[in-house]
Amino acid sequence: MNAEFLQALRDLERERGLKTEVLLSVIEAALLSAYRRNFGTAQNARVEIDRTTGECRVLAQRTVVEEVKDPRTEISLAEAREIDPRYQVGDVVEIEVTPRDFGRIAAQTAKQVVMQRIKEAERNMIYEAFAGREGDIVTGTVHRADKQNVYLDLGKTEAILPAAEQIPGERYRQGDRVRAYILEVRRTPKGPQIILSRTHPGFLRRLLELEVPELQEGTVELKNLVREPGSRSKVAVYSRDPHVDPVGACVGPRGSRIQAVVNELRGEKIDVVRWDPDPSRFIAEALSPAKVTAVEIWEEEKIARVIVPDNQLSLAIGKEGQNARLAAKLTGWKIDIKSESQMAEIYAREYASYYGEEGGGGEES
Repeated sequence: MNAEFLQALRDLERERGLKTEVLLSVIEAALLSAYRRNFGTAQNARVEIDRTTGECRVLAQRTVVEEVKDPRTEISLAEAREIDPRYQVGDVVEIEVTPRDFGRIAAQTAKQVVMQRIKEAERNMIYEAFAGREGDIVTGTVHRADKQNVYLDLGKTEAILPAAEQIPGERYRQGDRVRAYILEVRRTPKGPQIILSRTHPGFLRRLLELEVPELQEGTVELKNLVREPGSRSKVAVYSRDPHVDPVGACVGPRGSRIQAVVNELRGEKIDVVRWDPDPSRFIAEALSPAKVTAVEIWEEEKIARVIVPDNQLSLAIGKEGQNARLAAKLTGWKIDIKSESQMAEIYAREYASYYGEEGGGGEES
C-alpha cells in the first residue's frame, strides 16, 4: 500500500460517505487476522498503517520482565533498555516483525475489505432510501418470476411481490411495468429485502389519493375501505366542506378518476359510498348499489336489519353474499337483509302471534 491507496480511500469518503479512518481501522484488523493466519504466530501484535505514506507495519508487543519465560510475549529488561533506557518492568515494547512478502498480503486483504465495505454501504443506502417509504407506491419492471414470487427491478435494487400479495388472476411477464404498495422493508445479511403488495387495502387508498386532489388536500376524508382483491371494494368517504360532494370528487368527471384506479386494479369493481355518523344512513349507503327501504338497528348488539324492495334483494346480498359481506366489514355492523315481502310475512306472524295469544287469554272454556 502507498499514498495513492490513501488518496483512493479519501475519494471513496467523498463519493460514498465511507469514512477513511474507519476503513483504515477495519483494514488494520483484517491484516492482523491475515498475519496470524498466514504466519501462525501466537504472539501479541498489531498492524499499523501510516496515515501519510500508507506504509504497513506489523508490530509485535512484548511485556518487559526480569526473567523471560515465553520469548513470544516477553522481553528482558536488559534487552528493552537497549531499545530505550527508560523502559521499566511491566512496560510493553513494540518490535517491528513485518514479514518480507507482507505487502502482497496487505494489498489483497485491503482490496477485499474495501470492496466489502462498499457493498455494505450501498446496501445501507438502499435500505435507508426505502425504510421510510413503507406505505408508498413504487413502479418496477418485472425482472423474473417463479412459481410463487414475482421479482421487480426498482433500479438500484430488486423487490419481491409474493404470491399472497398478487391480485388473483393477474399474470406477469418479463419487462411488464407494475405498480405496487411497499408493504415492508427488511434488513437482511444479503441486503435490504423489499416486500410489495397489490392486494393490501393501503394500495387502493394510495391510488385514490394520487387520483383525487380533494383527498390529498384533506377536503375529503377516506373514512374506511375494504377489499376482496381482484373482485370488489367498498370505500367510505366524507367531506369536511358541505359544498363538496365526497362521492363525486372520488368518481371524477364522467367517472374518470375512479376508472383510472379500476384500470390499475385490472377491473376490480369499486363502490364509493358516503360515510354518515348515523349508522342507519351509513348502512343504507354501504349496501350500494342496492336501494334500501328502511334500516332497523339494535345499538348494543351492533346488529342491523335492512329492508329492501323485492327486486333489490339479490343485488343487496350480492353474488355469494359479497355485497352484504363487504358492507358489514365497512360499517362494523352485522347486517341481516330482508325483502319487503319477507318483512310483511314476519310482521304478519308477529301480529298473529301477539293477538292470538292475547285473544286466547280472554276466552272461557
